[in-house]
Amino acid sequence: MPLALEATVFAVIGLLAGLAALTLVPEYYPMARGLTMGTALVSALLSGLVTRFTLAGDGAAPTLVITVLCTGLLTSVLARPDLAARRGSHRRGRHAH
Repeated sequence: MPLALEATVFAVIGLLAGLAALTLVPEYYPMARGLTMGTALVSALLSGLVTRFTLAGDGAAPTLVITVLCTGLLTSVLARPDLAARRGSHRRGRHAH
């Protein structure tokens, strides 16, 4: 797969990871949304390119799997579950009484 196409796939992985983090557990990411999205995007691009060159282009599937794992791990560095526990879950107030 050409590098330009792989870089585009890495960017999509990063954007999806950032969006998933902000959608699934927004209380863990109290900082600006741009920071979370930017971190996910940059981590996907860097981990994808490092993985691609480390594996010497031995296959797109292993590169993509490792990129997804690294992106998830690096994006989770920003998570602040300690702050979410103090403020309470965002889902708590949505139940009908």
